[in-house]
Amino acid sequence: MSRRRGRRWLAILAIAFIVVPLLEIYVLIQVGHVIGVWWTILLLVADSILGGWLIRREGSRAWQALRAALDEGRMPHRELADGALIVLGGALMLSPGFVTDLFGIVLILPFTRPVFRRVLASYAASRATVYATDRFGRPFPAQGARTQRRPGPTAGDDSVVRGEVIDDQR
Repeated sequence: MSRRRGRRWLAILAIAFIVVPLLEIYVLIQVGHVIGVWWTILLLVADSILGGWLIRREGSRAWQALRAALDEGRMPHRELADGALIVLGGALMLSPGFVTDLFGIVLILPFTRPVFRRVLASYAASRATVYATDRFGRPFPAQGARTQRRPGPTAGDDSVVRGEVIDDQR
């Protein structure tokens, strides 16, 4: 793993495990000051109930769409991306707090999910590398890559090699 990639993951982990919980605590305290502690707890419970219902509804819709795509014989890339976003949104809904619940609900809602589906698709496309091989298992060079010609006949070479076959079986 390169040094740059390692630093990037360290920054992501620091945000996930330090910044997000501190932000959640700050928002909970601020909401508690404005509407009161019991109303804040009630709002968190209602938010969890709403999130659970939404996950169940959208998850079953995504599952039905996946099954329909497979039955039609087409690649279910859109349906798989929707399923991944719903699972990620559900995981965010599991953590207590308003900030992660907000992001989770935005990932789950059917009218905001296409935006995040495009983001997910562009990220996956930038990370994906396709390797192709010829019939002998040798990798094809990348498009536009310079290749060295190997000596010997190549496809489309019309030269004839003349010789004599000696069968030496005694």
